[in-house]
Amino acid sequence: MEFTLLKDVVTILILSLFVILICHRIRIPAIVGFLLTGVIAGPHGLGLINAINQVELLAEIGIVLLLFTIGIEFSLQNLFKVKRAVFLGGPIQVVFTILLAFSIAAWFKMPPQESIFIGFLISLSSTAIVMKLLQERAEINSPHGLVTLGILIFQDIIVVPMMLFVPILAGVTDNIGKSIIIDAFIGIAIISLVVLSAKWLVPQILYQVAQTKNRELFLLTVIAICIIVAWLTSNVGLSLALGAFLAGLIISESEYSHQALSNILPFRDIFISFFFVSVGMLLDVNFCLNHMTQVLIITVSVIILKTIIAASSCASLGFPFRTNMLVGLSLSQVGEFSFVLFKTGADHGLLNGDIYQYFLGVSILTMATTPLIIQISHPTVDKLTLLPMPKWFKSGLYRAEEIKSRVGKKDHIIIIGFGVTGKHLAHIATINQIPYVIIEINPRTVIQEKAKGESIYYGDAIHETVIEYADAKDAKLIVIGVSDPNATSKIIQTIRRINSTVHIIARTRFEHEADKLYELGASEVIIEEIETSVEIFNRAMHIYTLPKDKIKEYISNIRVEHSQSNEE
Repeated sequence: MEFTLLKDVVTILILSLFVILICHRIRIPAIVGFLLTGVIAGPHGLGLINAINQVELLAEIGIVLLLFTIGIEFSLQNLFKVKRAVFLGGPIQVVFTILLAFSIAAWFKMPPQESIFIGFLISLSSTAIVMKLLQERAEINSPHGLVTLGILIFQDIIVVPMMLFVPILAGVTDNIGKSIIIDAFIGIAIISLVVLSAKWLVPQILYQVAQTKNRELFLLTVIAICIIVAWLTSNVGLSLALGAFLAGLIISESEYSHQALSNILPFRDIFISFFFVSVGMLLDVNFCLNHMTQVLIITVSVIILKTIIAASSCASLGFPFRTNMLVGLSLSQVGEFSFVLFKTGADHGLLNGDIYQYFLGVSILTMATTPLIIQISHPTVDKLTLLPMPKWFKSGLYRAEEIKSRVGKKDHIIIIGFGVTGKHLAHIATINQIPYVIIEINPRTVIQEKAKGESIYYGDAIHETVIEYADAKDAKLIVIGVSDPNATSKIIQTIRRINSTVHIIARTRFEHEADKLYELGASEVIIEEIETSVEIFNRAMHIYTLPKDKIKEYISNIRVEHSQSNEE
């Protein structure tokens, strides 16, 4: 049997290499590649895998390690950075998706338990795929990127309570009320144990192990903590995955969390690949081909409904239509944790027969189309904003003071985006009595800063009216400090239609993005990639006590070379 498993593992690895390479070439996420590997190698495909039960055991290890690393990565600091999106936008998105999916499933005469479970599955989106795509597009710190991040964080957290609720939905217990009370009591006891362990026990253990400077011992200790806590939770009737998540939380509070995470990640990535392969093996290709019309209709319906609900949850935070729709399109797919939850439900007898085949087909399609959806999201939303709609719907729910008439300034600075760059510039302008006006798309920021006496107005600088009311024709300088490269391009185009001579300073993250901004009309482009390298060079040369004039000369040469390369 061991030889059979080894042969199956080799088969999966070799097939995965080819499938994922092809997926990479056509920009399909690796997760989809692993799912397709399972489809090809599974019993409904070429039937290359014989030790299916053993592969599923490897998949279980993958789930445990996945939840363990999520626990380690859990950060209250990151949570509170996007707290409104997490605690308001996230619950609205998840709850309304569950309610809508439940209503539709119930309309098709499905049992209430299965209807609720389908709502659970559909409500989750893919953190791995979406965050990777947003990072590649340098949109993580944009308004829609931060809201998307917040909602995804909430989804990653809520999946644990969902997993605990699955046995109740499946009717494993006869007395639901009693079961909930017992689970709550056990949960409180375990959380107390986690807090105590995180504060006193585990940091001391890891400190003593770290003192040995033995990497193997440190790795064994981390894995032992994961397995012991998972085993304890399993023995009291909870899931291994929950125990692994709690074990990760225990380690996350220590100063050794980063080292632990770096040691575990390679193992997690290997075993979680087997999980997605094992899920792919469940898909019956013939079923999907025979029911292709229904699968496509459900897929399109899921994408549309999830887009609308996620956009509505973003709207509850007060953002304008454009930001809302970008968030909605980013979260329109079914996520990897839906498969984790689906596996738990399948083990308890939920979603048997044709229903889980529909779920698998729809999920794989939504994930495969996500890169294309995000790629076309900006031009699509730009066209949608041209449609007639109520002003409050287009500009957002919060009553931030909009820029409705000319501000009446000359030779002033227009600061677009009130992040770190905008705040520093406004502060220096105030000290030197330079007139300025700030345009900001986040309504809460406008309300808060307006109360402090800032000359700040709510508006989307992509629109000509907003730029005109900021007196762009009479401005001496316009600084674009937003973190959305697509928005930056459109703002430059809008400014140049109104004023062809005003000096525009824009920021961008990567050097290859600067050429486009110069072509659109930017006077200067500050490239974070270049400025970071210059600053590192500056500090490195100071360590070696080079003369300051020499350092300045080198830095000047770097900037000249960069400027000449842009002109070429």
